[in-house]
Amino acid sequence: MPPMSVPLCLVHNQDCKLSLNPAALAVLRGATQPVVVVAIVGLSRTGKSFLMKRMAQKCTGSPLGSAVQKQTEGIWMWCLPHPFKPGVTLVLLDTEGLGNPCIDEIRNNAWIFTLALLLSSTLVYNSMRTDSRMMLESLSLLTDLKNYVRVRAQADGTGPEDEFARVFPDFVWVVRDFKLQEGERPISADENMDQILRAWNRFFLSKEKIKVQLCLRRFFPHHKMFMLERPAANRDLAQLEVLWEDQLQPRFRQQEEAFCQHIWKEAPVKVLLNSSPVTGRMLARLVEAYMAAISSGSVLCVESVHTAVTEAENNAAVEMAVAKYQRGMEQDLVLPTASFNALMTAHQDWKKRAIAFFLSQALDGTEQHYQALLMDKLEVAKEEFCRRNEEASQQRCQAVLRELWGDMELRVQRGDYVAPGGIRLFQKDLKRMQEEYKRRPDKGVKVSRVWVQWGRWRRCASRLYRQEEEVLEKFLRVKRLEMIEMWLEGVDQQCKEVLAEVRAVMQAVEKQLQEQQQQQQVMLAEVTAAKRAVEKQLEEQQQQQQVMLAEVTAVMKAVEKQLEERWQQWAQQLQEEQSLVLSQRLEELEVRLQEGGAEAAALQQVELVQEEEQAVPSWRSTLLKFLDKVVVPILIRVVNSVVNNAA
Repeated sequence: MPPMSVPLCLVHNQDCKLSLNPAALAVLRGATQPVVVVAIVGLSRTGKSFLMKRMAQKCTGSPLGSAVQKQTEGIWMWCLPHPFKPGVTLVLLDTEGLGNPCIDEIRNNAWIFTLALLLSSTLVYNSMRTDSRMMLESLSLLTDLKNYVRVRAQADGTGPEDEFARVFPDFVWVVRDFKLQEGERPISADENMDQILRAWNRFFLSKEKIKVQLCLRRFFPHHKMFMLERPAANRDLAQLEVLWEDQLQPRFRQQEEAFCQHIWKEAPVKVLLNSSPVTGRMLARLVEAYMAAISSGSVLCVESVHTAVTEAENNAAVEMAVAKYQRGMEQDLVLPTASFNALMTAHQDWKKRAIAFFLSQALDGTEQHYQALLMDKLEVAKEEFCRRNEEASQQRCQAVLRELWGDMELRVQRGDYVAPGGIRLFQKDLKRMQEEYKRRPDKGVKVSRVWVQWGRWRRCASRLYRQEEEVLEKFLRVKRLEMIEMWLEGVDQQCKEVLAEVRAVMQAVEKQLQEQQQQQQVMLAEVTAAKRAVEKQLEEQQQQQQVMLAEVTAVMKAVEKQLEERWQQWAQQLQEEQSLVLSQRLEELEVRLQEGGAEAAALQQVELVQEEEQAVPSWRSTLLKFLDKVVVPILIRVVNSVVNNAA
């Protein structure tokens, strides 16, 4: 962006009301590069405006001064190309003095200080050389920051000190008109800063100043101090802003140069909570969001503001990507295109470019949602180009058809197509017109549809066909009787032929019916004979079954008789064997009685009875085994043979 020759007021403070300057916002919106924002705060009449001009590498030309009556009201802005970082814009913010006796509304002082704190990436606190207690007292606004700003939209248990340290800028303290008193040892700026923030120093400080000291240590992890001697002699201080460079004290120039070099080289780019770098356009959105919250009287929420800015930036990136796509399509396409594929090729090319542009502009962490939104918008834009392409093609095709129809229109007016053979002439001319229409270039995608839909040749052809029908109707009226007679003769001849064909068909049908009746009679006789044969066969089978049943009965009786005879034989044999065994045992018993006495004889008699009981079941079991192994299989074979013969 081009450098500003003079600063602009960004935030007005008039009648105790804060308001934004649209001209300054317009300048910020034009800065598309990342910005390094350096804000200067401090008490009134401490040389803040002079220090801002030195950082801007300007010696004169500012309307800001250090007169008794205040001239710096609100927040003033100076945008310049960064002297050491290409592609970065340096934004300097000068604020009105804190504790100015002309300010009735003290709350505005706090809001201006809070805005400078939240907008900057480096906060420069400008103060005059006094003791540490006075210097800390001027920063008492830090202790009330929780009443004006919070980081998270919802509390997560993290202390405000840790949250503030995440979003607050680097802190640079500039001590003006520094001079050692008699008896004081030389001290560096870092040592002076350490003494002010040192814990043992709290024994000499009030409770409020201790709070300020703690806020400085916790809110600003990165802090630096510069001590500047008086820039000129006392008599020249009133005209400090118009003095030439060589009229300033050499030590001051050296110290001021070290301070500016630190700002130019070390001041970081402003970032959001998601670490996305802030551009000038985003800085303008931040200012507007913070001012809207101030106007509503609510506490500033950094997370909500950064989220809103992120959404606005991503929406803007989507719109810019769509605009880039539309400009590219307008540049590359000449409507109508020769084919739909030509349009789609350009669409795919500029779609990729638009997506790449969006990804380069979108903020990290949320680009997927907005990329989907971009795809929807690109699809809508593509459909619009397709519609325009079809419309241009239709207009071009209709223009070509109107041009080619001119010659045929003249023939229609002369009546060439109404004369005999006019229809064939019209068809010939229409075919030649269609071929010429196809040869014409740059008609686009609607060439076939427009030809089908074009109505002039259709209306002309319809009119010619109506005329042809009128001629035909006249001809028919003249030749109607002749045609009717010829038609009647033909109908009569056709009727005779049809009657002859019908008679022949009737005869053939009657003959076929007679043949079918004869066949049915023959089939009926065959069926009757077959039925009789089957009945005879069934009777024979019944007789065979009765004979076989009688045989089976006889066999069963013979088997029963044999079994009865064998049973009698076995019983008689069993009785004989038992009598023999008993007689033998009796003889043995008598012998033992004689030899062993009565007790042995009784025991022997018991054993004899047990043997008789055991002998009887053994003969019964033998008989049952015989029946199971001999008689039962014989009966089974006999029954199976009877069943098989019956089947």
